[in-house]
Amino acid sequence: MTRPFVEIHELTKRYGRVSALEGCTLSIDAGEVFGLLGPNGSGKTTLLRTLLGFLKPTAGWARIGGLDCWRDAVSVHRLTSYMPGEARIFSHMTGRQALQFFADIHPAGDFSKAMAIADRLALDTSRRVLFCSSGMRQKIALAAVLSPDVAMIVLDEPTSNLDPTARQEVLTIALEAKLQGRTVVFSSHVLSEIEQACDRTCILRFGMLAHMQVMHELRRQHRIIANLSGPLPTPPPALADGLEVDRLGPNKVCIQTPGELSPLLGWLASLPLAEVRVEPIGLQAVYDRIHAGEAA
Repeated sequence: MTRPFVEIHELTKRYGRVSALEGCTLSIDAGEVFGLLGPNGSGKTTLLRTLLGFLKPTAGWARIGGLDCWRDAVSVHRLTSYMPGEARIFSHMTGRQALQFFADIHPAGDFSKAMAIADRLALDTSRRVLFCSSGMRQKIALAAVLSPDVAMIVLDEPTSNLDPTARQEVLTIALEAKLQGRTVVFSSHVLSEIEQACDRTCILRFGMLAHMQVMHELRRQHRIIANLSGPLPTPPPALADGLEVDRLGPNKVCIQTPGELSPLLGWLASLPLAEVRVEPIGLQAVYDRIHAGEAA
């Protein structure tokens, strides 16, 4: 059995009585695009910074490529490229100079590739960072982080200040990295980006792992909203397992499928349906279910 590239076991980080991360256990395979979801304060950035050896865990351990993330942090940094949520770039430099600087200080830096990514992001590298917009500064950081030839790329909210075209280009580059066998860890608040790019995603809540979702399994699930013109019969036994049927009103029903839609089509065709709408369940529904009680 192949060993996971990233291994996290009971990872905990506390600040006095405050627990920013509590007992987190998960693994990430080489060549996987892995998503991190959760509201502000859920522990996403703490997990990433502990994983990269910037924070010493209170308990538990994490390994990347078999290396302990705290004790072997320097070696771990050679394997990884990290974009923090608030990247800092020297304001007196031009974009080109900044990309040259970051390429020079990373053992796997590649200035020509950084410039090529900057072109893909439509970035003017001749402008000084001081006079760049927040989106332009983010593009500089992305070009610097996505260009090194490393085993793992870690992106913390990489598209927060980008326009839709640049957002899509970042996702495309992340998928290209996957095809090259590299691992990408992608923290984002944008559910559609996670749905599009990730193989799996975990949802954090109050510093704990609340849910792990395999994305291709979620894409198979659908919600059917139907208006009835007659009584709704009981689903046949072959279809009933995992099927959720909820009444939305006297003549309206919601049917959620646990898997492929095709086995249900014959049964649906026999129902007294006046109007039908079929839609994918999507990550929003999963996220809302996990965090349903948080406001309370």
